[in-house]
Amino acid sequence: MVIQKLEPSRNKEGRWLVWFEDGSLVRVGEGDVVSLSLYAGKELTDDEAAALTAAAERGRLMERAVGLLSLRPMSRKELLDKLTEPPRRRRKPNAKTVEPPPPDPETLRRQSEALRESAEGVADRLEELGLLNDGEYARTVVRHYTGKGYGVRRLRDELYLRGVPREYWEDALAEVQPDGDEVYDLARKKLRDGEPTRENLKKVSDYLARRGFGWEEISAALDRLRGEF
Repeated sequence: MVIQKLEPSRNKEGRWLVWFEDGSLVRVGEGDVVSLSLYAGKELTDDEAAALTAAAERGRLMERAVGLLSLRPMSRKELLDKLTEPPRRRRKPNAKTVEPPPPDPETLRRQSEALRESAEGVADRLEELGLLNDGEYARTVVRHYTGKGYGVRRLRDELYLRGVPREYWEDALAEVQPDGDEVYDLARKKLRDGEPTRENLKKVSDYLARRGFGWEEISAALDRLRGEF
């Protein structure tokens, strides 16, 4: 495997294009060019070719990861799931296109393991750079859903669904101060102009429970509603 040409990309700073004799192309970072001692005319050993392929895959994953995080913050698990999800199959393949046979299960397993390993390395690097931080993300989730009027139980559900490790939950939730007035305001809004009948209060109670508030908070809000009549 001989490198035919090596040149910097015109579209992205820091990226280099590695062309081979067979016309194939690999894109790598400037650091990879230096660490792998790449130059035009170099014949790569199998190990060097594997290292080059791995470097190109890491670069691709890093670029995609940064793009994903620029859209919205994520937990490490969310990012890894995105980076390692299988590609979407076309709904209606072109009848003229001959689809290659799928890889055998063992090949798929090895490819999946290699992709996961590369994605883990990218996540590690992003954490080093401060671009991926589960602790800060947990606080962001808690602040967001607290602002939308949700209780602690719902906040825990959201942290779980987003794959935030439990070790970060309590510190994030510690920023939430129970506010009886807020729960009461939600209950009053739900009751609207209705009277606090047993049926209406049941609806209010169910509504507050769905929003993640505990029974003590709900009970206090219902008592205040009853006291108004």
